[in-house]
Amino acid sequence: MPPAASESAGQAALAFQVRGLTKIYPTAAGEVRALDGADLDVARAEILVLLGPSGSGKSTLLNILGGLDRATSGRVIFEGRDLVEASDAELTRYRRRSVGFVFQFFNLTPSLTARENVELITEIAEHPMDAAQALAMVGLADRLDHFPAELSGGQQQRVAVARAIAKRPEVLFCDEPTGSLDSASGVQVLEAIVHAAGETGATVMMVSHNAAIAEIADRVVRFRDGKVAEVTANARRKPAAEVRW
Repeated sequence: MPPAASESAGQAALAFQVRGLTKIYPTAAGEVRALDGADLDVARAEILVLLGPSGSGKSTLLNILGGLDRATSGRVIFEGRDLVEASDAELTRYRRRSVGFVFQFFNLTPSLTARENVELITEIAEHPMDAAQALAMVGLADRLDHFPAELSGGQQQRVAVARAIAKRPEVLFCDEPTGSLDSASGVQVLEAIVHAAGETGATVMMVSHNAAIAEIADRVVRFRDGKVAEVTANARRKPAAEVRW
């Protein structure tokens, strides 16, 4: 059994089963293996933090599991389906129905209020929550009608979290969600993510360069050279309010 699978999600129902996942990018200097046979089990409703240096494969894994990129080979099983073999139309449906994304940069529409930015997603989702409910979930009930320019960076990122969870995704992918924030704002964003995931039952996979964030996770996955080098479980998941960096 691969090392990553031996530190697996145990007997819990799986959100993802990843086996032998490889991603090769051709370059003028030759092939680059962004992922090189990665193996990982992800349990439903767990919080997973992915750590590793730049180029180690963690964001590539997130993009493939999120349906934003395609693997060169391997398997990604989600609800009995192999996403590696999925058609473009199937991946589009998967992203629309099952996945929420939070990126380092907020990507809010400046001419729209917080509520309207969230409604961009709720208008196309199948079973969305009300935009005001989603914003209240991340502590912004009093900022519904504020424009991005009237919000701090941390508040804008919490709007992005509300937008991601408003369609009730099964999986929430977060790529460096605190990377452009100071520690106080970053902690508020982490609190919003953890609270929203708890309320919706979403599985969370979060990429970060910040090792301190690993303390909020159920399990920590460390990447090296395109492979899962180590998977460890936290004995206690620390509340985001206690994280310091």
